[in-house]
Amino acid sequence: MNPTLNQDPEQRARDQIDQMLRQAGWLVYDKNQGSPFDGKGVAMREYQTEVGPVDYALFVDGIPIGVIEAKREEEGHRMSTVEEQSKNYAEAAWKYVGAQSIPFIYESTGTLTRFTDNRDPKPRARRVFSFHRPETLANWAKQKKSLRTQLVQLPPLNKEGLRPAQIVAIENLEKSFAENRPRALIQMATGAGKTYTAATFVYRLLRHANAQRILFLVDTKNLGEQAEQEFRAFQPKDDNRQFTELYNVQRLTSSYIAPDSQVCISTIQRLYSILKGEELDEQAEQDNPNESSWLDQQRRKKEPLPVVYNERVPIEQFDFIVIDECHRSIYNLWQQVLDYFDAFQVGLTATPDKRTFGYFDENVVSEYTYEDSVADGVNVGYEIYLIDTAISQGGGVIQKGWDVERREKLSRRKRWQQQDEDLEYSRRDLDKKVVNPSQIRNVIRAFKRALETEIFPDRIKDGKYQVPKTLIFAKTDSHADDIIRVVREEFAEGNEFCKKVTYKIDEDPKSLLSRFRNDYYPRIAVTVDMIATGTDVKPLEVLLFMRDVKSSNYFTQMMGRGTRTIHRDDLQEVSSAAEAKTHFIIVDAVGVTKTKKTNTRPLERKRGVPLKDLLGAIRMGVAEEDLFLSLANRLSRLDKQLTEKEKAGLRDITGGKDLPQMTRELLHAFDPDVLEQATEQRRREDPEGPAADVVQEQVQQELARKAASNFTGEVNEYLEKVRKVHEQIIDTHNLDTVTQSEWDKESASKSQQLADDFAAYLEAHKDEITALRLFYGQPYQRRDLTFRMVEELLERIRQDKPALAPYAVWDAYAKLDNIQANRPKQELVALVSLVRRVCGLDEQLTPYPKIVDKKFQDWVFGKQAGALKFTEDQMQWLRMIKDHIAGSFHLEMDDLDYTPFDAVGGRGRMYQLFGAEMNGVIEELNEVLVA
Repeated sequence: MNPTLNQDPEQRARDQIDQMLRQAGWLVYDKNQGSPFDGKGVAMREYQTEVGPVDYALFVDGIPIGVIEAKREEEGHRMSTVEEQSKNYAEAAWKYVGAQSIPFIYESTGTLTRFTDNRDPKPRARRVFSFHRPETLANWAKQKKSLRTQLVQLPPLNKEGLRPAQIVAIENLEKSFAENRPRALIQMATGAGKTYTAATFVYRLLRHANAQRILFLVDTKNLGEQAEQEFRAFQPKDDNRQFTELYNVQRLTSSYIAPDSQVCISTIQRLYSILKGEELDEQAEQDNPNESSWLDQQRRKKEPLPVVYNERVPIEQFDFIVIDECHRSIYNLWQQVLDYFDAFQVGLTATPDKRTFGYFDENVVSEYTYEDSVADGVNVGYEIYLIDTAISQGGGVIQKGWDVERREKLSRRKRWQQQDEDLEYSRRDLDKKVVNPSQIRNVIRAFKRALETEIFPDRIKDGKYQVPKTLIFAKTDSHADDIIRVVREEFAEGNEFCKKVTYKIDEDPKSLLSRFRNDYYPRIAVTVDMIATGTDVKPLEVLLFMRDVKSSNYFTQMMGRGTRTIHRDDLQEVSSAAEAKTHFIIVDAVGVTKTKKTNTRPLERKRGVPLKDLLGAIRMGVAEEDLFLSLANRLSRLDKQLTEKEKAGLRDITGGKDLPQMTRELLHAFDPDVLEQATEQRRREDPEGPAADVVQEQVQQELARKAASNFTGEVNEYLEKVRKVHEQIIDTHNLDTVTQSEWDKESASKSQQLADDFAAYLEAHKDEITALRLFYGQPYQRRDLTFRMVEELLERIRQDKPALAPYAVWDAYAKLDNIQANRPKQELVALVSLVRRVCGLDEQLTPYPKIVDKKFQDWVFGKQAGALKFTEDQMQWLRMIKDHIAGSFHLEMDDLDYTPFDAVGGRGRMYQLFGAEMNGVIEELNEVLVA
C-alpha cells in the first residue's frame, strides 16, 4: 500500500515538492536541520521571515535566492491568487540574514508549479515542469540582466540580404519576445526561407540576448540534416566568420548533449527517448510522427509512459525551442516533450491549421502565403495540365470466363486463373485490388506527348528532347514499381533515367536523392511519401500526381516540392536545355486538383506501421486512441478485399464476429458520443456512485478491453496471412484510352490574369520608361531603341513586379494565342516580342527574330524591285546587320568594329561595299526592322 494515501493533502503536496527539489539537485532540510552552506543549493522548510514562515527558502552557496509557496493539489486553480503572498515573503526581512529582495519565486502543489523571475521588466508567472537547478539560479543571479530584460533591449535588425517577409517575421518575433509571449508562430510559404530566417534570429538571440542554448526541433532525420547544413552555411552580416566558427552546432545522433553546444538539432523522437532514458531505433527518425507512430518501440508497454524529470536534462536545458514543420509533430504523445522545457517556443510552418493556431496561442507573428511569395518572385507559380482516361474515371469490368493474371503483392509472383464471375472495379480499386497496365501506360504516354508538344516543347538538346526533372507521386510501393517500368519503356530509356526514391529501396536513399537534385540522372523520380514534404529539389519543374490527396495541408506540402526558385546556371547544370525556371507544372492524372480537400485529421494515424505491429500492440494492451483508430481504418479497408470464403474463415475463429463488428468496437472505445451515452446510463443506474469523469474513464477502459479482446494470437495470425496473400488482378483485357490531355481551364484563367497584369504595368509606365515610350510612340521613334533601354525595362520589371518575368508572361500569351513557338533564348528578346504584342504592333505573340526576318525580306525585295541589285558580299553584310538588330535591337556605327563585323573587315570593308550609302543603309535598317 502506498503510505502517502493516508496523509493529508497538504503533506502529500510537501512530499511531492521535496522529491522534485531533490531531483533538481537541492538539499531539503527542516528549519532546525542543517545549514544553508551544506551544499550548492539548500531548501529550508518553514524558514522564518518578518511576515511569517515561508514554506521553502532557497539558498545557493548560503545566499538567499528564492522562495516556494506550497499549496494542496486541490488548490491548483487558486495559484494566481497566492502570488502576492509569495512576493511578500520574497521582499520581507529573513531571520539571521535581514532584509532581502529575492529574485526567484515559485508556487507549487507538487503537480502544478509556477515560476516568476522578479528581475524581468514586467515579472509574470509561468508554468514550469519542475524546479530549476541551483547552478542555474546562481548563474542567472550573477547576470546583470535577465533573459527577458535583454529581449526588450535587442539592437535593430541588420536587414542586409533579407527578404521583406523575413524582416517582418524576425522583427515581429522579437517584439513578441519583448512582450514575454511564450509561444509564437511564423507562417511562411514553402521555399521562402524559413530556416534561413530561423538561423538569423537564432544568431541574434545568442549574440545579443545572451541565450545559452537553443533547440532546433524537427520530426525527421532528413529535416535535421538540412537544418544542420543551413546553420553551417549561415554567415552573419556583422561578422566575417561562419556561424559554426562562432557557435557550436550539434545534431543529436545519440543521447549525449554536449555541454558546450549552443544550438542543438534533434528530432522530437530522439528527444523523447533521451528524456525517457531509452535507446532510439534510427528507423523512428525517418518518417514524421504523424505518419509512423514508433509503435515498434512502444507496443510492448501497456501504454506510452509520460515524460518524468530527467536529472541529466534539466528543464532549463534550452532557452528557446524552434519547431520546424510545427503543423504536424507536436501534439498528443509528443507535446509533453515541449511542455517539459522552460523555454520560449517558435513554430515554423507553411501550412498551419486550426490546431496549430490554437497551440501557439493565436500569436501569429508572420503570415507570408504562397501567393505572396510568387508575387515577390521568391517562389515560382504553377500551372495545371490535366490528363484523364476512360478507366481512370470509370473503372472497368473483367468478364466471367476471361483468363486473367493474378499477382501476389509481396512476392510479385504471378499465376493465371479463369475468372468465374464478372468483376466490376472502380477508379478507387486501381493499383490496389486491380492493376490495369494500359491505364498506367496511357497516362505516361499522354504525359510524354504533352511534355514534348505543350508543356516544355523547346527542351531540345543536341537534337534530342531533354525531359525536365519530374517527380511522380504513386499510391504504394507496388504502384511505384509499375510506373517505373512503364516510364522506362515509353521514354525508351534505361534504369538510370527513372528511379524510385523511398526509404525501402536497396540503394542509399540519401545518395539517390542527392543525384536527383544535382546530377543529370535520374530525370524522373517516383515516390510515395519520402520526398513529399520537407525536401528541397530545386531543379524540379514537373509534379505528376498519380495518387489523390485528401488533406489540403499535405497537398500544399507536396506542391511545395516544385515551388523552389533556382539560379539559371544551377538549373542548367542538370537541365542544360532549360533557359530558366519561371514556373512549374502540376500534371494531374487523378483529379487531385479538383477533389475537395479537408483540414481534419485522417482516421489513419499510424501510416507506415505494418498491420502486424498494430495487431501486436493492441494484443499487448497498448490503449492509444491513435492505435485503435488506425487499426479500425486498416480493417475496414481489408474487409473490402476479403472473399466470402475468407470472411467465413474469420467468423469461425472469432466465434461469429466479422471485421465490421470488430471495427465498430475499436471506434466506440474512443467515440465521445458513445462514452457520454454509456456514462449517463450508468449514472442513472447508480446515482450515488462515483463522479461522472470517473465513470467515463471506467467505461472507456471497459470498451477498450472489449475491443482488444477480439485480437487473439490466432485472429491476428489469420488477418496478417490473408493480407499478405491477397492478390492484385492484372487487367490486360480492358485497354484504356485518353479522354483528356489539356491545360486546366483555371490555368488559362491564370494566363489571362498574368497577361492583363503585364499589359496594365506597361500602360502605367509607358511615359516614364524610355523603351516603352519609344514603343508607344511613332514608328520612326523606335529606330532609337537600344539594348540598354530594353535592359532598363527588364530591371524595372524585376524590381517592381518579379511575377511578370518575361518567360512566365511569354508562356501565358503562348497559351492565349494558341501558338507553339519556342521561347527565345534571351529574356530581352522575349520581352520585346511581348511589348510589341501588348502595344498592338503584332496581332499575336511572335518571336522577335521572325519579325525582323520578315521585315528584312520585305525591305530587300522592295529595294531590288527596281534597278538596284545587291551583290553577294553586300547581302552577307546586310544579313549580319539584320541578325545583330534581332538580338540587340539597334546598330551603332561603333558596333562595326566588334564581332562579327571585325572578322570580315569592320566599318572600312562596309564603306568599300556601300560607299556613301553606308550611313543611310544603317539608319534605314534600324528604322525598318524595329518599327
